[in-house]
Amino acid sequence: MKLPRSLRVASIVGIALVASLARGAEIADPASVGFDGGRLGRLDAVIQAQVDQKKIAGVVLYVARDGQEVRHRGYGMSDLESGKAMTTDAIFRIASMSKAVTSTAVMMLYEEGKFLLHDPVAKYIPEFKNSMVAVAAPEGSPPGTKFTTVKAKRPIQIRDLLTHTAGLTYGTGPAAELYKAAKLDTWYFANKDATIGEEIRKLAALPLNGQPGEVYQYGYSTDVLGYLVEVVSGMPLDQFFAKRIFAPLKMGDACFYLAPEKAARLAPVYGVEKGVLGRGDQGDYVTGPRKCFSGGAGLLATAGDYGRLLQMLLNDGELEGVRLLSPKTVQLMRANHTGTKYSGDTGAFGLGFWVMQDVGFYGELGSVGAYGWGSAYFPQYLVDPKEKIVALMMTQLRPTGGSDLNQKFKVMMYQALVK
Repeated sequence: MKLPRSLRVASIVGIALVASLARGAEIADPASVGFDGGRLGRLDAVIQAQVDQKKIAGVVLYVARDGQEVRHRGYGMSDLESGKAMTTDAIFRIASMSKAVTSTAVMMLYEEGKFLLHDPVAKYIPEFKNSMVAVAAPEGSPPGTKFTTVKAKRPIQIRDLLTHTAGLTYGTGPAAELYKAAKLDTWYFANKDATIGEEIRKLAALPLNGQPGEVYQYGYSTDVLGYLVEVVSGMPLDQFFAKRIFAPLKMGDACFYLAPEKAARLAPVYGVEKGVLGRGDQGDYVTGPRKCFSGGAGLLATAGDYGRLLQMLLNDGELEGVRLLSPKTVQLMRANHTGTKYSGDTGAFGLGFWVMQDVGFYGELGSVGAYGWGSAYFPQYLVDPKEKIVALMMTQLRPTGGSDLNQKFKVMMYQALVK
């Protein structure tokens, strides 16, 4: 039966509206929260130029101030081969941006009196009790000897794990061959047919690559924290996240492994090699063993999901009447805990992310007190308490071909802020 013209038009308009909302639309007038709309358009243009130049397939941008979204928009394509546009409900592998979720879980348990941050990790994971540290073999060592071990000067503390000063890398260092033999030489856990507890206990048997508390070394620390959450809470990490963080914050698509019915929304990974953008390794997040929960680099989420986590942190631990952390705890998380040990980004590191202490030292646009991190798949986020901003760029680009878009988007966002 043919519908009346008025109903056909209404149907078409309705479909277009749904498509527009999925693609992304501004919820707040940028000027109402201090952004210049024309200047914000520069950010759109920079992202679109990278899409047009085939340096990146697609992006979802999320920017909110005072809790009001001024950008939540898709650019380019989610799937180049099928011609599928990037939409705001696309699901992304967020890799190391998982660390902020795990740090939040740890601090929730800390607030419940489960431990102190200076507690030895071995109090809860006994396998770390007698840690040794690998050091380069001294002169005169037998031929072929690459390292020797010395006793750790002190035990690894929970705080060391939160600040990446526990002596744990991703398998680099004097004992690299031992890590490779144990298949612990990458951040990627999704293909492992083992639990995170089994992997961490295996890790604990290997020598550390630095003295606890003495040097910043990015690596497995947050995966150890994920297992700590399991031990202390008595819950598998995926269940703790789902029940204690994702459900309360209404992060409906955040998970470790994707349900088959959501597979079509998982944005494919693309990479630039020899100047050509092509489809990359898609990983094991849909059809793999679905067994190992990596708190350091294993989660999936939409930009909207992750934006809600960041808004909770910006709000000093609360979102829409749900409080996960106290204001004092969030203040502790965004303090500099590493002195001058951390030399990347801003030169200061908190409990799970870089923190901005000196904008002049950083040398790009920013605010004192801001904090953030990124992902092996190229997304970046920042939270700015001074300006009350959450900003997030989601994409799936690995290798990156030298693109700086994930850093440039922050500069372009800040230049549009006029009040």
